[in-house]
Amino acid sequence: QVRLVESGGGLVQTGGSLRLSCAASGRLSSGNLMGWYRQGPGMKRELVGIVADGGYTNYADSVKGRFIISRDNAKNTVYLQMNSLKAEDTGVYYCNYAYGSSTFWGQGTQVTVSS
Repeated sequence: QVRLVESGGGLVQTGGSLRLSCAASGRLSSGNLMGWYRQGPGMKRELVGIVADGGYTNYADSVKGRFIISRDNAKNTVYLQMNSLKAEDTGVYYCNYAYGSSTFWGQGTQVTVSS
C-alpha cells in the first residue's frame, strides 16, 4: 500500500505562482512514476505532469512552459511549481503514484485562480 499526502493548495490571482507538494510513504518501489492530475469544475480528471525517479518528465500541452514537475527521491516527494496561473487552472489537484499495474491517489488539494 502507498499513501500520498498533498499540500500547498490555495487561492491566487491570475498571473501568480503556487507550489504543490506530495509526500509518499508505504511500500514504495524503484522504477515508479509520480505525477499530478487535476479536475476542474464540470470537467474530467486530466493529466498535468509526470516524473519518473530516473528523471523522465512529461506535461500536458496546456501547462508546458508554465509548470515544472520535480521530485526529491531521498524524501519520496514530488513537487509541482505552477507559474503564470490562469483561471482555467482552477480545480482539485491530485497526486498520483504508479508502478506496474498499480496506481494510488492522494485525496486532492484545491487550487483556485481568481479571474
